[in-house]
Amino acid sequence: MGIKEDIKQSKFENNKVMAMVNIYYTANWLRDKGLPIYKKYGILSQHYNVLRILRGKYPETACPGDIKEVMLDKGRDLTRLVDKLVKLGYVTRQLCEHNRRKMEIVINQNGLDIIDKISKESEVFYKEINLSEDEAEQLSILLDKFRAS
Repeated sequence: MGIKEDIKQSKFENNKVMAMVNIYYTANWLRDKGLPIYKKYGILSQHYNVLRILRGKYPETACPGDIKEVMLDKGRDLTRLVDKLVKLGYVTRQLCEHNRRKMEIVINQNGLDIIDKISKESEVFYKEINLSEDEAEQLSILLDKFRAS
């Protein structure tokens, strides 16, 4: 089905509005597809995003500002997200030795392990996406162009 059928709307002001609605709809669809996987591990997609960011910096630490800058969902309260990851034992948070006002966050082995588990489960879903590698690249290029407006 297409976006018109999915949301039962036959008319849009123009194709750009239809594309915008389709992006929102698809983003929510993707979020909903991942929910059962994240829920199984007691986290949200935003927690997973923070873990992936920290894995990319590992073994170095990251400060909250660095994480917030590259988060996919910048509207979330990063402190609460990190608090939960600390509580679950996936990350460690400590004050910087050289600057006592700076917080340093690092992923630990438990966090690395949980990312591996979630990534393996997500791979099953990614393989089901009905796009070739070339189409996926073209979609990514178009989305980049869309955001450059």
